[in-house]
Amino acid sequence: MLTITNHTLEKLEMLLKTTGYRVRYEKGNFKTGACLLLNSKVVVVNKFSGLESKILAISELARDLDMDYSLLDEKQVAFLQQIKQTKLEF
Repeated sequence: MLTITNHTLEKLEMLLKTTGYRVRYEKGNFKTGACLLLNSKVVVVNKFSGLESKILAISELARDLDMDYSLLDEKQVAFLQQIKQTKLEF
């Protein structure tokens, strides 16, 4: 189970950054998502979402994205496996 803390959000962001994704916080009326812009991997997160929503959205993306495990250290691999095995419910 993932805890709803800023530290968890930072770990998720670092996981994505390590595997080549950029995490951007933008304001607007949209849902969080991931997209490929001109061959660059960018995850856009709604700036006005609450902490729980941000963690939920980024962890769901991390669960679904193809990530290169060879770029991750042991702790990040274990964290990613925890994410893939955990279903968050709020």
